[in-house]
Amino acid sequence: MSADLLIFDLDGTLIDSKRDLADSVNATRAWMGLPPLPDECVYSYVGNGAPVLIRRALPDATDHDLARALKHFLEYYREHMLDATLLYPGVQEALDRLYAAGVPMAVLTNKPVRFSIRLIEGLGLEMHFFRVYGGNSFEEKKPHPRGIDLLVAEVGADR
Repeated sequence: MSADLLIFDLDGTLIDSKRDLADSVNATRAWMGLPPLPDECVYSYVGNGAPVLIRRALPDATDHDLARALKHFLEYYREHMLDATLLYPGVQEALDRLYAAGVPMAVLTNKPVRFSIRLIEGLGLEMHFFRVYGGNSFEEKKPHPRGIDLLVAEVGADR
């Protein structure tokens, strides 16, 4: 296989992290004295970063309470992000084959970079990726092209 560069998202692409995210959201709601949300509801809120996730999960919260809740969510998630998160079927084998073929691979996600790296290391994938950029690696989050442009430049790939 020949490719100049493969860039992967993390959540919902390489890993299934829904359970740990839903548990972290509901732990935060419990900490705020609120009942849990159904898993499917929380899953529908995922995808635009933790601040948006918490805002969606706490629609009636004040800005002050949202800031406190986000801090609690991030602390809880940091401790529990690998409780139930796992690779999707076939991901390990595909990444192994691509790595063995010398294909440069990177991760570009809206998840904070420190969490992304910890997840990748915890799932034994760190050797596969030459770079991991997270939602706080740049001023702009995906879908802004800055992360892609930088990764392409880093490997000298054609865009």
